[in-house]
Amino acid sequence: MSGRDENSREATKNDLVILQKKIAGLNEATLGRFVLRARKAVGLHASVNLLVTSSAAVRALNRQFRGKNKATDVLSFPHASPTSRGERQKLAGDIAISADIARENSVCLGHPVAQEIKILALHGILHLAGFDHERDNGEMARKEATLRRALRLPPALIERRRMR
Repeated sequence: MSGRDENSREATKNDLVILQKKIAGLNEATLGRFVLRARKAVGLHASVNLLVTSSAAVRALNRQFRGKNKATDVLSFPHASPTSRGERQKLAGDIAISADIARENSVCLGHPVAQEIKILALHGILHLAGFDHERDNGEMARKEATLRRALRLPPALIERRRMR
């Protein structure tokens, strides 16, 4: 095994990926490798916890933490723990993705659900890195579009919303 393979395996151990709903063409290891690539592309050094679950579970999280009683495609919860000066934060935060909404989006947009999950994961990672499309005058949209192309993904979440 090469040193690169060992480093990649070690780095993905820090990210936690849980697929509560099965996704065609995607397993936890594959999604974990994508999360690592996306984190590196974004410049996010801290690890990410990613949950792919049902719309009902995402709705419950949205209601509990954001006061919105509706399902959504992706939620991001930045982890704000105090660190010592010069010490890197170990956990960037948590992301929850609705497999049900991802499946619906993928059918409407004509690409595999596995790609849709990756698009939503990238979107969530950008939020954990501090981007906010509701307040940044398009900065997140531009960054997401650039990263989407670099990661070989179809149009970004924000771009698709503009196309509708």
